[in-house]
This record gives sequence, C-alpha cells and structure tokens, in this order.
Amino acid sequence: MKKNLIAMAIAATAVLSAANAFAAAGQVNFTGQIIDVGCDVINTVSNPLQVNLGQVARSEFVNSGDTAAATSFNIQLTNCPVSIGTASIKFDGTALNGDNSLLQLTQESGVATGVGIQLSDASGILPLAQPSAAYALQSGSTMNNLPFTARYKSVATTVTAGPANGVANFSVIYN
Repeated sequence: MKKNLIAMAIAATAVLSAANAFAAAGQVNFTGQIIDVGCDVINTVSNPLQVNLGQVARSEFVNSGDTAAATSFNIQLTNCPVSIGTASIKFDGTALNGDNSLLQLTQESGVATGVGIQLSDASGILPLAQPSAAYALQSGSTMNNLPFTARYKSVATTVTAGPANGVANFSVIYN
C-alpha cells in the first residue's frame, strides 16, 4: 500500500512539474482575412520590376549612415475591385546584419560590402516586413501607382566596390 501511495505521489509531482514547464508569459492572437479577389499586380515574381540604383562611387560613403541619392519606383496595381479602397505594400527580404531597415545585398562574387539598400515610402523609411502607408485605390482598369524610393546606405566607414544588387519580394495588404 505504501508503495502505491509513493508511486502516486511521484506521478502527481511529475504531472504538476510538466504543467509548470508549459506556463506562458504572454499570448499573441493573429487575425486577418483571405479575400476572394484583389487587384492585379503588374510586377509579379515572374515579371519583376527592375530598379536601377546606378553606379555610385564608394567615395560618397565617408561615414557609417551616409546615403546615396534616392531612386523612385512605383508598384503598380490595376483592375482593383470596388470593394477595396486602400492597399499597403509589405516588402520581404534578408535584413542586413539584423537591421530590418536595410535590405542585404545579394551575395555574389565580389559583392560590395559596408552598404545595404534602404526603402522608403511617403511616410519615411520603410522597414522590411512592415506595411507601408495606405494608398487610396481607384477601381476598375485604372492604373494605381504606389510610389516608393530606394537608395544605398552605408553601415561602415569603409565601403568596398563591387556589385550592389538586392532582391525584395512584396505582398499587397488590402485595408
């Protein structure tokens, strides 16, 4: 009988200990909605938008944080349903050194170092994985141009020359 009581006590202790191992400090609830139809995206993954940032002399980057001139580009949406009034763009890519305000350059032979690509919208710097400002959309066959800029930004006092290409995918978030 004593052996059964001891075994039950050990089992109860193990169960209670396991319950404590799964205690939570907080919670996140994810919400959203999948809609039937959105706008047509002109620049898909199979038809990417090409943004030429040009050839920038490394001498323009004297200090960490220096930036090159911004280059404007538009994400284009058309055939938007009447039921959708606004949209935001969320860019995804590899952050440079964990800094989500800079897109890492594509790692290729001889790649430039000490710089990343910074994206902006009308509100300012646009971090990766964060939605842009909301843009009003015109429905129907009207072309909606959502303006953004991109530029190089140094993250070191020494920048080396080389290819400075980058790739960001984007999602359209309807509001």
